Order: sequence, then C-alpha cells, then structure tokens
Amino acid sequence: MNGEQIEEAAARWVLRREEPEWSDRDEAQLSEWLAQSFAHKAAYWRLEHGWRRADSMAGAEHDSAVAAPRSRFRRWAIGSGITALAASVALAVAIGWHNLLATDVVRPTQQIATGVGGRTHVALNDGSRIELNTDTALRAAVTESHREVWLDHGEAYFEVRHSDTMPFIVHAGSRTVTVLGTKFSVRREGDKVRVEVVTGRVRVDEIAQGGPTGASTTVTTGDIAHAEGRSTLVTSGAAERIEDTLAWRDGRITFSDTELAQAAAEFNRYNAKKLVVVDPAAARIRVGGTFQATNVDAFVRLLHDAYGLKIEDGEREVRIVN
Repeated sequence: MNGEQIEEAAARWVLRREEPEWSDRDEAQLSEWLAQSFAHKAAYWRLEHGWRRADSMAGAEHDSAVAAPRSRFRRWAIGSGITALAASVALAVAIGWHNLLATDVVRPTQQIATGVGGRTHVALNDGSRIELNTDTALRAAVTESHREVWLDHGEAYFEVRHSDTMPFIVHAGSRTVTVLGTKFSVRREGDKVRVEVVTGRVRVDEIAQGGPTGASTTVTTGDIAHAEGRSTLVTSGAAERIEDTLAWRDGRITFSDTELAQAAAEFNRYNAKKLVVVDPAAARIRVGGTFQATNVDAFVRLLHDAYGLKIEDGEREVRIVN
C-alpha cells in the first residue's frame, strides 16, 4: 500500500468502528491490520483522534439537526472509498459547522528560536524534549490532545516520550515526520529536509500540493533520509555519520574528507563572522577533524599551518585566498 491507500484504509476502519454492528471479530481484524505496520498505526490514530474531536464538537452543539447529516455522511463515506482528507472535508460540509475550520485548527502554544551560534533545550508538556541548534525556529502544540511541532528553519534534536495512542508529528516544509516515541533529528534548509534516526523508527511523508499525503518512507535506527522536492533518499547503516553530524549538541562540528568550501559553509551556520573561500583550488581541499563550532580563528590557523593558505582577517569575514 502507498500512503494514500493506507490513509483510505484507516478512514474505513474509523468509520466502520462507529457502526452499531461492530463486533469482537471486527475488533480482532482491526488489531491485526494495525499490527502489520507502523504506518497503519500512525494513520489510524491520527484519523481516529480527529474523529473523536469531531464527536466532542457535535456534543457541544446539542442539536439533533447536526447528528442527522453526520450519520448520513458516515454511511456515504463507508461506501464511497474516499481518502482521509476528502472524508475530513466532506464531514465539515455535511455537518454544517461553519466554524469547524476556525476552531479545530491545531494552533502552536510555544514558539522557540535560537540565534546564530546559539543552542537551547525545551521540555514539552508530554515529557518529550527538544534541543535546538544554531539559527533555528520552531513552534509547538503539545497538549492533552495534540503532539505537533513546526520546524520553520534550522535543526532540532527530538527525544520523544512514547505514547501508544498519540503520535508525535514534526512538520518540516513539504514533509511530515511521524513517530510514537524515539530519538531523531530534523534539519530544514528551505525545501531540503534531512531526518536522522538515532533509535527507533519514524515515518516521513511527502505533503503534496493542497495537503494530501503523497509518498511515505519509513526510516529506522542508523538511517538518514534526505528529502527535496518529490524525492526522498534513505542512506542505511549511517550510525557513525549520524554521531558526527550530531556533534553540535556538544558545541562541536566534525568533518571527514570534507571539501573546504563545504566546511566553511558549516562554520558559517554558527558564526556571524563568515568564512569566504576565494580560491577555487583551496575550496576543493579535503579536511577532517573535530572543531569548536564557534571558534573560527582556531580553524583558520590550522588551515594556515597545515596547508600554507593565506588568510585575510576582516571585520565581518575571514577570506581564504591561497
């Protein structure tokens, strides 16, 4: 099944479970379907949670005129094979709650940001923790009914407290990352998103134009997912590389056979004073080692000593001119 088919199957299960003839046998079949994959569980829990919230809103209306179209919608939806998103939209129209979209939107309750060279830790209401790297901004809505984070830009490391009933969702550009409880990092630079899984597994979904879920990829311990545009590439067995890229949590950056131009760009993420590699030949020099992320001066001294590169130190930038 692809992502859309899983969403549709999950929607059918949610709707079927509302019918009065639901039996123990049906419950057993649902449990079997959920056990088949993490993607099944995440899709079902997300939709079931939204359905319960709709129930609560219907109860608050105390209006039998609301219940009737809701019941008709349920029977129509089961027979029509609609996707989860279409079901949600049809539900809003059929019930006639003009304020549903305004009141049911998940709104961030926390906004956290770091400046260039900064890092910070955040404890969430559910016991999960987030560590933000340099120049990062995110918003969070972690309450009794939601566990969602929006990574606007930058990089963050997540330690998510496990929950069997409520997935933890990170929105990053055109991707969502869905987990139940694990340790992973997400880095976003515009449309480019990188997900590194330290332990457990996560699901990375592509969000197509207009909102429906597109391709879905499962990423497990030691894997890195690189997503850009409509493509997602997963690198397996990259545990050592993940350890290096997460060195920022200790204030360090690590290079291994890295071109100097790329190393300079990484240093520039952490420092207001920028490294500029002027000479193309110098830009292709390969460097390795572990460095303090905010100590540009020490890095350029090593470049001068090891490669004889000429360094021009200005007020706002350090030029490597060879």
